Amino acid sequence: MQKTRPFHRRKIVVIFLGCMLALCLLGGRLAHLMVVDSEYYASLAEDLHERERDIKAARGKILDRNGVVLADNRTVCTVSVIHNQIRDPERVIEVLTKELSLEEETVRKRVEKVSSIERVGKNVDKEIGDRIRNYNLDGVKVDEDYRRYYPFGDMASKVLGFTGGDNQGIIGLEVEYEEELAGEPGKILTLTDARGIELEDTGESRLEPVAGNNLVTSLDYNIQQYAEQAALKVMEQKQADSVSIIIMNPMNGEIYAMTNVPEFDLNNPYTLISGDTGLSGEALQNALNQMWRNGCINDTYEPGSTFKIITAAAGLEEGVVSLADQFSCPGFKIVEDRRIRCHKVGGHGGETFVQATQNSCNPVFIEVGLRLGVDRYFSYFEQFGLKNKTGIDLPGEAATIMHKKENVGQVELATISFGQSFQITPVQLAATVSSIINGGIRVTPHFGVSVKAEDGALLKVFQYDNDNRILSEETSETMRYLLEQVVDGGGGKNAYIEGYRIGGKTATSETLPRSANKYISSFVGFCPADEPQVLGICIINNPQGVYYGGTIAAPVIKEMFENILPYLGIEKAVVPKSDE
Repeated sequence: MQKTRPFHRRKIVVIFLGCMLALCLLGGRLAHLMVVDSEYYASLAEDLHERERDIKAARGKILDRNGVVLADNRTVCTVSVIHNQIRDPERVIEVLTKELSLEEETVRKRVEKVSSIERVGKNVDKEIGDRIRNYNLDGVKVDEDYRRYYPFGDMASKVLGFTGGDNQGIIGLEVEYEEELAGEPGKILTLTDARGIELEDTGESRLEPVAGNNLVTSLDYNIQQYAEQAALKVMEQKQADSVSIIIMNPMNGEIYAMTNVPEFDLNNPYTLISGDTGLSGEALQNALNQMWRNGCINDTYEPGSTFKIITAAAGLEEGVVSLADQFSCPGFKIVEDRRIRCHKVGGHGGETFVQATQNSCNPVFIEVGLRLGVDRYFSYFEQFGLKNKTGIDLPGEAATIMHKKENVGQVELATISFGQSFQITPVQLAATVSSIINGGIRVTPHFGVSVKAEDGALLKVFQYDNDNRILSEETSETMRYLLEQVVDGGGGKNAYIEGYRIGGKTATSETLPRSANKYISSFVGFCPADEPQVLGICIINNPQGVYYGGTIAAPVIKEMFENILPYLGIEKAVVPKSDE
């Protein structure tokens, strides 16, 4: 019996030491948690007892060049319910169903859902939100935030774009300048007990939102109005599918107006212009996407004879043609095995290059293209910036659709020379013509001018690449003279305004398939011809009846210029008095 006592003593000692070690470990762990990790666990405990609600930031305004507000904000409310705080669910359901004009079943599901917070209505008019708040219903929260509001409805809809329910840009300038416009959302923090019930007398803490900054654009409210009125007028007169107009400064690329009628209501962007309410799912989304498309930048088309401006500029710059060169047009030109006709069946007969441009004579421009040859023509195509996108500050710009150079023979070169068998965007044509007539400097078409704080402080001025020379000043001057002759007695005479020096070029192109007999009528014009300050392009898609660009598109730009030239302070040319 005595031999077992030391064993028991050792066992007791081991157990004691083990307990002491365990206590030391637990004490060390407790000390670590209380000292080293105290902030971390305090934060977790705080999170468990905090409930937060987002506060939307006021989005920055979009302004025209004169400070007219084109996109603004309206105060709206978000109505939410907190399940654990509701004392009379039936009363809550009754009130929210009535005030929010929702189905009772929808409201009931959200009120009875066990969650920390459930949103019942968003973008609720402030008047309705105030009424709901005045009911003093436990568990119902009404928070004020902002919804985008467009004071002029459908004006410049495909340029401005709109925002979604989260106040983020969807299309247009709204998405392109999201970073500048968005601002930073705030939060409302409330403390709750373990059951999720808000603690009394603790109040709410707020992290205030930071408003977005204002975007100043080159758009001009008045010029945009003129453009939309002129586009709607000709669309109705000619029963056209659509009409696009761009008005810009050819010297620096600033766009004063861009319209694609029919436009859509920015305050109701999901309502189809057609009024069709029978679409759903993919069909509805496709219809909306089509309605939102900006034809000036998203769509390409065959430019037709307006592209002869590019052929003429390349030919003059390269020296393969001069204004005095003589040509003969029998009404067609044979290229390899193809007989390519002129729009005048009987031909124009003998003519100079100036007269050929006035007459928009296909055979002469084919000859200029052939003189240049494929390699040199494509070299100028690239030099003029036509292979690249313009870089306009709107999303979704389409690229030029052109033959691969290795696939271009004499026939393809001939058709390219007078604007057929390839496609470009309207904004690409406007930018390229601007660059040809402004002294030969490639410009970047754009809307963004600067960013300002709400108090008017200037935060940023946008810079654009407007210093790439694509043409000599001499050739640019010659092109201005040549295009002035088109308006002063040529095919663009319907754009002539007495007292103003106007240059321009008409076009009438046929869409694919040719068998459909659908046409695009267009005109590009600028003024003053000697020192261009404004350029306009009008494109009429599928006009009915007479469809010639010189007959129906040139008068649209004339009407535009009659309104905006005096508005821009462009005075009529002084005509010297004749000696008697």
